[in-house]
Amino acid sequence: MIEIVKASVPDLVYVREIALETWPKTFSNILTPDQIAYMLDWMYHSEALKSQVLDKKHVFLLAKENGKYLGFCSYEIHCKEAIKTKIHKIYILPDTQGKGIGKKLIEAVRQIAKENGDSHLFLNVNKHNRAAIDFYEHIGFYEAYKEVIDIGNGFVMDDVVMELKIN
Repeated sequence: MIEIVKASVPDLVYVREIALETWPKTFSNILTPDQIAYMLDWMYHSEALKSQVLDKKHVFLLAKENGKYLGFCSYEIHCKEAIKTKIHKIYILPDTQGKGIGKKLIEAVRQIAKENGDSHLFLNVNKHNRAAIDFYEHIGFYEAYKEVIDIGNGFVMDDVVMELKIN
């Protein structure tokens, strides 16, 4: 059975491990190896993850089954002082995708957002990540707008911002 647990700072090592295994497979046809390496270091270095939790107040959830961590997501309620919760990250190990882990993580965040009075979930997804876009649309997200974010070192994130209305 899949269990969703809140990650503590020491648990962020599992987030990093999942990201390092997932990113190259997820983005190899979308981003250059240099951009993947840059973004992994920028977002998933141990100090960067710790800062996201302690300074930016992101909350990480881990999905596990039989003691093994299979995926994670991070979120921020009332993001940008709005009544929306942002899912900053969500990744599932490639060999465990299709087991409903992503849905369980999003449902956990949806419930937390609802309990905190937020009206929507939203997230960014690379505009070329068709599999992820299809997944989000399948569970009720819709395209809200597109944005390009300069992330430094000559790289940008060219994203679709998707939203889900919380019932």
